[in-house]
Parts: sequence; C-alpha cells; structure tokens
Amino acid sequence: MTQEPRWLTDREQRAWQAYRRMFLLLNAELSRDLNRRSGLSEPDYDVLSNLGASPDHRRRVSELADRMLWSRSRLSHHLARMQQRGLVVREECATDGRGAVVVLTEEGLRTIEAASPLHVESVRRHFMDLLTPEQIEAFTEIGETVVARLTGPGPG
Repeated sequence: MTQEPRWLTDREQRAWQAYRRMFLLLNAELSRDLNRRSGLSEPDYDVLSNLGASPDHRRRVSELADRMLWSRSRLSHHLARMQQRGLVVREECATDGRGAVVVLTEEGLRTIEAASPLHVESVRRHFMDLLTPEQIEAFTEIGETVVARLTGPGPG
C-alpha cells in the first residue's frame, strides 16, 4: 500500500517558491556583478576565497574539494584553467607523494583582494541590506538547521 504524499500547504508552497526564485535570481545577479566587476566566475571566486582564508594560502586539493562540495575531478579541471591564468599553482604534498596542494599565487592573492570588497558590496546591495536584523537571524537559523540535517549523520 503506497502512502499518500504529504503535499505542501499553500503557506509552505509559497515559502518554497519564494526560496527557489530568490536562490536563482540572487545567484544570477551576484554572478553577473562578480564577472562584470572583477572578471571572475563564481567558481573562480570560491576557489580563491577558500585559499585566501587558508593558512599560508594553500590547501590540499582533496580538502579544498571537500570544503567546496565539489568532486575532485571538477576541481582539478577548474584548477588547471586557473593555473593557466596564473592564479594558482599545484605542488606535490610534502607528507604524501600521492596528494597535491594548491597554492594561491601573488597574482591570485591580488585578484581576490581586489574582488572581495566588490563582491561583499554586491551581497549587501542585493541581499543583506534588504533584510532586518531579525530576518537575518531567522535566515541564519533556517540555513544552519537545513545544513546540519544535510551534512549530519543520516537516519539510522
């Protein structure tokens, strides 16, 4: 016997549709701003900002892929393109001959330092400055709840 689906209520449907539209429109706007103002794609910015926040501006490729929720293959292909542009270099891992470390170059550091203020301004203009402190707090709690469920141990 199949169980009847738990359809969304009108209120839940409205919340879900608002989230989906916001997600798509906001990401598109932020990506356009980022590319127009700094020449970076969203994936470029994600790699550079993660490396910029890492100790010594370096991280094992496998750790970076895990942090970014990317496959190692996807990251490896993207890093190859970024390496051709002089933004990152790959080095052998000193403690593990099979692993590789990705390092932010001076050019990569200059690029992320120039792009970050522009990106933060875009995030403020298109998102943060539109919300009240209470809405920001609620949004944070919602996001953390969903992330904890999706990244925590599964039902068991």
